[in-house]
Amino acid sequence: WLLRELGAEVISINDRPDGVNINDGCGSTHMEVLQKAVVQHKADVGIAHDGDADRTLLCDEKGRIIDGDQIMGMCAVAMDAKGELRKSTVVATVMSNLGLEKYLEKNNIKLVRANVGDRYVVEKMLENNYNFGGEQSGHIIFLDYNSTGDGQITALQVLNLMKNRNISLSRLASPIKLFPQVLMNVEVEKKKDIRTVPAILDAIRAAEQKLDGRGRVLVRPSGTEPKIRVMLEGDDIKLISSIGRQISKVIRETML
Repeated sequence: WLLRELGAEVISINDRPDGVNINDGCGSTHMEVLQKAVVQHKADVGIAHDGDADRTLLCDEKGRIIDGDQIMGMCAVAMDAKGELRKSTVVATVMSNLGLEKYLEKNNIKLVRANVGDRYVVEKMLENNYNFGGEQSGHIIFLDYNSTGDGQITALQVLNLMKNRNISLSRLASPIKLFPQVLMNVEVEKKKDIRTVPAILDAIRAAEQKLDGRGRVLVRPSGTEPKIRVMLEGDDIKLISSIGRQISKVIRETML
């Protein structure tokens, strides 16, 4: 309704709720349906929300997914150019891609990382008087407009950039080069503080030496499951996959 009121031609899909089909094969957790529809209808952009519409992911006119990190990158640079980005700083999480950090750095914008969860992003923003941040998953917080993620605001901000610059979403996102990212989940009987397990710390240090500044390693316990999450990113997908398997093996050997 909002986009139509603003003059956009809108094709709605998966918009027949029955009380139980929320997020059922659609929305921001199942982007493949939207990707196909955008290409099929030759649309300029695809917009996907989750069930409560506090998250937004996009796909460009070619059907390629534009994630929360890319959305934050393009919006942050635009805001900073207009003097609207407080302290020239973006708050993201430890899971946000290194490519976002590098892109912001090139544009003289600082990236501050918070724990995973939009509540922690907002907390960090409020503590330090920042006004923009979000998550890779599409929780984007424009604190000048709302105190939490709002999918419609996020979509409107990106559409406004496209219209004002008269460029496609693919061109808008193209300068943000995301690093390949690998995420592995290791099931454990009981979560322990990995900082107390020397073998895991040694494996992480060895991984960082192998990456030699060309990537990043993050090992953290899941907040909801008996699992340890191992995330690596870097410019060599084979290397980070191999390192991820090595760290996962050490975790299994020391925490099962």
